[in-house]
Amino acid sequence: MTSRSSLPYARDRRYRTLYERFAVRAAGASGTATFERMDMLSTFNVTMQFGAKPLFEQVTAKFADGNRYGLIGANGCGKSTLMKILSGELEQSAGDVVLQPGRRLGTLKQNQFAYEDERVLDVVMQGHLEMWRAMQERDRIYADPNATDADYMKAAELEVRFGEYGGYDAEARAGSILSEIGIAESLHERPMREVAPGLKLRVLLAQALFSKPDVLLLDEPTNNLDIHSIRWLEGVLADYDATMIIISHDRRFLNQVCTHVADLDYQQLKVYPGNYDDFMLASLQARQRVEAANTKAQDRISDLQEFVRRFSANASKARQATSRRRELEKIKLEEVRPSSRQNPYIRFEQRKKLFHSAASVEGLSFRYPGSDVDVLKKVSFNVRAGERIAIIGANGVGKTTLTRCLIGELKPTAGQITWVENAEPGYMPQDAQADFADKLDLFTWMSHWTGKADDDLIVRATLGRLLFSGDEVKKSVKVLSGGEKGRMIYGKLMLTKPNVLIMDEPTNHMDMETIESLQTALELYPGTLVFVSHDREFVGGLAKRIIELKPDGTIEDFTGSFDEYLAAHPLIA
Repeated sequence: MTSRSSLPYARDRRYRTLYERFAVRAAGASGTATFERMDMLSTFNVTMQFGAKPLFEQVTAKFADGNRYGLIGANGCGKSTLMKILSGELEQSAGDVVLQPGRRLGTLKQNQFAYEDERVLDVVMQGHLEMWRAMQERDRIYADPNATDADYMKAAELEVRFGEYGGYDAEARAGSILSEIGIAESLHERPMREVAPGLKLRVLLAQALFSKPDVLLLDEPTNNLDIHSIRWLEGVLADYDATMIIISHDRRFLNQVCTHVADLDYQQLKVYPGNYDDFMLASLQARQRVEAANTKAQDRISDLQEFVRRFSANASKARQATSRRRELEKIKLEEVRPSSRQNPYIRFEQRKKLFHSAASVEGLSFRYPGSDVDVLKKVSFNVRAGERIAIIGANGVGKTTLTRCLIGELKPTAGQITWVENAEPGYMPQDAQADFADKLDLFTWMSHWTGKADDDLIVRATLGRLLFSGDEVKKSVKVLSGGEKGRMIYGKLMLTKPNVLIMDEPTNHMDMETIESLQTALELYPGTLVFVSHDREFVGGLAKRIIELKPDGTIEDFTGSFDEYLAAHPLIA
């Protein structure tokens, strides 16, 4: 899929439509049109402060009609908080947020399990909040046996408002949107709990689109989506005509969808044109320009200071020395502030080297107790020493089940898994909660994995490389965020030095910098790697073999890179 941001306006259908809507004739004989964009959503000096130190301050930005902005920044910098302020869910400490009059704003909800007992159609219709509230209040009055004449007068007003909002064909429109995005009609009347996890986000996207918003806010829309669903979402967003602000840690998704990047750093927001790769290049070049200008200025300062020092007491050179001193006072070095982003230092080693083979899987089947369906069905493959294998597939097909069988957490219903004698597998689970059940501080928890007594320096160095320093090492592992727990698991694997790494969604909850550091570490890892991931940039950079789990419990074993796999499967590429 070609990045929309790389196409000229005249070649992009969506931008061409915008061009025709807003282009005006410029004065003069040329008769050429100039493209004008309207600012759909703007912020003016927005500040958010929870404690003594502001999370961000004086954020001023304009989000123009039709642009798609990737909102990026380090974990904890305030991206989700800013998104909540833009949506009106949270009130800022200072400043203003302005939505262009007459424009509608839609928000994609993050919690895909928030509506489990509600009818799917009702979940979608809640996307038009004013209509939904009018309908709910009207129905409440009609259902009240003690309703008064005044209540019925109010119900009549609500009826008019409901009609103005398009309420009388609301169910039909909701059903149409659901069908268009792949939700079977048989599910429309069913509760959300009966919708498969991989399809819940589609229902919430239908909710966000139901009111036909001019501005769409999406906070981590690719969370819990498999690779194929992310591809589908890219297509939907690329074709939808609205201003979008999107938080995502999926680099390929940002490259495919976004026309601009809004970078939240230094407690400030700066907007760059282009996709994520364009931003990385532009920000690097901007920093290099500042550093080069500062170097040049510093050289000039040194020359001027030397001249003033040598000739300030010389009567014949006094006027020149005074002139140099004035020039010196005018030179200002531009501040180069350290970024709030930090890259952990991750390196994995193996204690023993494997030769030829690591493991063999023969006729593996697995079904959970009480079920009559095999999650895995007669799965067979060999893992060769040094291989990089990505396990992919739709949500719910058994990727985690397979990794748990490989590591020995689950016992196969049939078949067997045989590891070679010197194999020492290390495991990173998708949900590491059980690893942090004990009430331990970070230092004590990490100390368990050194294999030696009195290795305080090694433990502190490992924690420091993973961005835990100072008093942080004394806090309880129970209060760690998902990303922090993931980094602690990295530390465990760094210390135990397995020769086979089995990692289930190792980039979950991680910011861009940690994902990039992890990918570099795995590229340099000399051992064998088997991993599950929905991050296509991550899979594409590491995998040399793809094992795709099918819904019927079988597998497709493809030897080659992820890009080669996609080329061989054009329907999903």
